[in-house]
Amino acid sequence: MERDTLKSAVALILSALIWGMGFVAQRYGTQFVGPLLFAGVRTLLAALTILLIIAITRKAPRRGTGWKPLIKGGVVYGIVLFFAQGFQQLGVVYTTASKAAFLTALYIVLVPIIGIFLKKRTHWNTWISVVIAAAGLYFLSITTSLTILPGDTLLLVSAFMWATHILVTDHYVAPLDQQGIYKLITIQFITCSALSLALAPFVDMKLVPIALTADAFIQVLPALLYFGCVSAGAGFTLQAIGQKHINPSAAGIILSLEAVFGAIGGALILGERLSSRELLGCALMLGAVILSQIPVARKKRENLLKGE
Repeated sequence: MERDTLKSAVALILSALIWGMGFVAQRYGTQFVGPLLFAGVRTLLAALTILLIIAITRKAPRRGTGWKPLIKGGVVYGIVLFFAQGFQQLGVVYTTASKAAFLTALYIVLVPIIGIFLKKRTHWNTWISVVIAAAGLYFLSITTSLTILPGDTLLLVSAFMWATHILVTDHYVAPLDQQGIYKLITIQFITCSALSLALAPFVDMKLVPIALTADAFIQVLPALLYFGCVSAGAGFTLQAIGQKHINPSAAGIILSLEAVFGAIGGALILGERLSSRELLGCALMLGAVILSQIPVARKKRENLLKGE
């Protein structure tokens, strides 16, 4: 089981890396197309990516989970994702990228709080890790006084929905094998894409009146391909696989590393320099991730020694 926990942690770190590196591309993409259209095409590409993976891995002789039992869960999963990324996309339009990263990642605080009402047990070290990670996020993302503007409220709603998404993931992926996870995620993406594309003509033109032209679509295509095939397709798959053997609160802390990877990506790709304040934020978040996992690993070793 200890090996499973390590594999899950690595999968979640890779997911955070993929998402973090895409923050700049996300903000770039919404300059050319509306947020819901961007989200709809992104999740459609993600669904096609996972379907391709299913087709390739279907050659394995082991029988996977059928589609029918997964439809209900996948639809619920997709609705939660629709609201989470929809509010996030709209919020990014109205605020800075750094504040968007901070407010969105506040789901690390909300996951254990919501988990209380769902009778999800959270170890004391995780609560401490949540506080340390939140402080790290503040130092990393907020360089001036933190003021909440009307657009930032959308990101706070998004943070609540991302916290819900983590808990929904924990609920639905636990009994599934890898093929079942692929199928669940595919239904999630199809549901989210259908809702986003259906509402895009009404919401996008009212809130963010950006005319869709062939030139704009060509400009945004690289960002769409990254977010569809890599960020959504690979990122959410790694998240689902990673959450099979890790407490959702601890998973949220690991996934919040996307803010760290986003800052590193900005430094490497865009030539941005990390200040001492931002480096302190990164160090605090890394420390929170390590702290959140230490007692879990110790408990696993004790169980192994007892033969459990």
